[in-house]
Amino acid sequence: MTDTLSPRPDTAPAAPARPPAPPQPQVPEPRRRLEPPAAGGTRAVPDARPLRRRLELAALVLATALLYLWNLGASGWANAFYSAAAQAGSQDWAAWFFGSSDAANAITVDKPPASLWVMGLSVRIFGLSSWSVLVPQALMGVGTVWLLYLAVRRAAAPATADPRLAHRAGLLAGAVMALTPVAVLMFRFNNPDALLVLLMTAAAYAVLRSIQDARLRWLLFAGVVLGFGFLTKQLQVLLVVPGFAVAYLVAAPATAGRRILHLLAAGAAMAVAAGWWLAAVELIPAANRPYIGGSQNNSILELTLGYNGLGRLNGDETGSVGGSNGWGTPGLFRLFNSEFGGQIAWLVPSVLLLGAGLLWLGRRAPRTDAVRAAVIIWGSWVAVTGLTFSFMAGIIHPYYMVALAPGIAGLAGLGGVLLWQRRDQPVAAAVLAVAIVAAGAMAAELLVRTAAYLPWLRWMALLGSLAAAALVLAAAALGFKGSGLKGVAGVRGPGMKASGIMARTTATLAVVAALAGPLAYSLSTASTAHSGSIVSAGPAVSGRGGAGLPPSLGGATVGGPGTGNGGAGRGPGAGGAGGMGGLLGESTPSAALVTALQTDSGPYTWAAAVVGSNNAAGYQLATRLPVMAVGGFNGTDPAPTLAQFQQYVADGKIHYFIAGRMMQGESGSNDAAQIAAWVQDNFTARTVGGTSVYLLAG
Repeated sequence: MTDTLSPRPDTAPAAPARPPAPPQPQVPEPRRRLEPPAAGGTRAVPDARPLRRRLELAALVLATALLYLWNLGASGWANAFYSAAAQAGSQDWAAWFFGSSDAANAITVDKPPASLWVMGLSVRIFGLSSWSVLVPQALMGVGTVWLLYLAVRRAAAPATADPRLAHRAGLLAGAVMALTPVAVLMFRFNNPDALLVLLMTAAAYAVLRSIQDARLRWLLFAGVVLGFGFLTKQLQVLLVVPGFAVAYLVAAPATAGRRILHLLAAGAAMAVAAGWWLAAVELIPAANRPYIGGSQNNSILELTLGYNGLGRLNGDETGSVGGSNGWGTPGLFRLFNSEFGGQIAWLVPSVLLLGAGLLWLGRRAPRTDAVRAAVIIWGSWVAVTGLTFSFMAGIIHPYYMVALAPGIAGLAGLGGVLLWQRRDQPVAAAVLAVAIVAAGAMAAELLVRTAAYLPWLRWMALLGSLAAAALVLAAAALGFKGSGLKGVAGVRGPGMKASGIMARTTATLAVVAALAGPLAYSLSTASTAHSGSIVSAGPAVSGRGGAGLPPSLGGATVGGPGTGNGGAGRGPGAGGAGGMGGLLGESTPSAALVTALQTDSGPYTWAAAVVGSNNAAGYQLATRLPVMAVGGFNGTDPAPTLAQFQQYVADGKIHYFIAGRMMQGESGSNDAAQIAAWVQDNFTARTVGGTSVYLLAG
């Protein structure tokens, strides 16, 4: 019997054919900034707690601000050489533009003026005080930490496919940067290094942005920022440029020809951003601008290529007080010695291992891999800058090491978190464990050099690192990650909870072991006042005397700059070929001398003249009046010449000449010594407040 309700398929009438549906346009699903697709097709983890991430970032920024701003005024004028120039720039726009040491524009500082532009505007707006000079530097430090967080988070996001891990990578990088001892020192000080580090970090962020989509505008921005870095500390900014260029050339998602054209355009932007000021200085007649301090021929190009350029590399620095090989023995391990190690070396071996591990694990990644590009940027930053500092034969000071801090922090944050994420892989676990032990061992070695300072801390760092490394290797051997983020199918059982506790314990041990030493040094730095031209971070280190000074000067006594009668019967100045007037710190004039300099000062262009910029700075800051720095910073510049000085005196432009001891330099002009001798021979000294002065007019 046939079922009439369910006809057999072979007897059922054929259904009419339906026309195919028109193709639907492919609409890409919008993705959040921190949720790019993960490698291997892994679905990106949604950011379920964005508010928490923002609060954690805010905590990092606020803690950094507190560390950099707390008791900031204790350092007084800090580096009075630059404070006096900022004061001059607040009084005279020409002095501000050129970076003059005094408002009457006798001579400039021995650097381009970009950092002085910031301080000069601050002093002009808020008045002259240590806070108006130093707060901009602290804010630069806060900005550097924030930018580094953004850069590392952006680089880590594609590899983690998890905004939480990318966020943690940025936080770790920011914390390492904030707690680097020399960074704490420089962001509480008023040397140009603070602005230089901020600009280089901003350029690195811009390059990483440009690598993501090959947009020219971000690369041009990086070029402009690096150009202003050149106007901050000249050729030093170029140390990061090769790594930036290689990273873009390797990883930008564009054709090779387009990548090359983009780099050429960025180079042109950098040249314009740096060159406009150089061209202006060179084109303005010398009679209409101040003398270029640090040069022997009144040339900004000579200063760039000589004293602040090749001279730093080969030690041939005309006008320097150190002479060739006078600043310590160059070598591969210089950064780890007693003068430089505590400033920066805490994590150097570890981050080099982390960077190498990332490159190995990502060796099969696509050309445009963001992590590889970031490792090239941060790794080349550390390698090129570190090797340059290690082998340069010219002037080098411990605080120069701050230029390494962003590269080290970037590798620490990126490498630490990405290898932690992959710690179930043998290679990642091994590299991570060795890097943790290296951090603890380096901390122990550096802390041994300050045996009386927290002696227990070195053992805590070493043992903590060994324990953390053992836990990493044990977890890898047992075959589980224990991230504590999510279990199988979103289910968290007792085993997953236990592994999460183990993971958090391991991570905490590793971070504490790595950062306990830098934290202690940073707190010591922030609680100590720093002033003068040569400063270093952390507690006193055994074997470190006269940090940053050549051996011939490290134990020398600079007789109270501006005090006494010049010593040993040599009158107001002593020395042969130039001198080192007040190199270590500014003069501290008595109240009687300040009153004398201020009295009837109106008719004079300069209230006084004195050999050496730091000598002049102390008097200028105390009186708020222009003081001529004869011979510039070291007293070795031919500015003014004896004939020019004699003409100034004849024209009644200089009120007093102030005596002060000088130390002999090995090269440069001896005009300062000639001027001092001429004053002694033609004018009568009198003592005001314990200081010998010569009345030149009035």
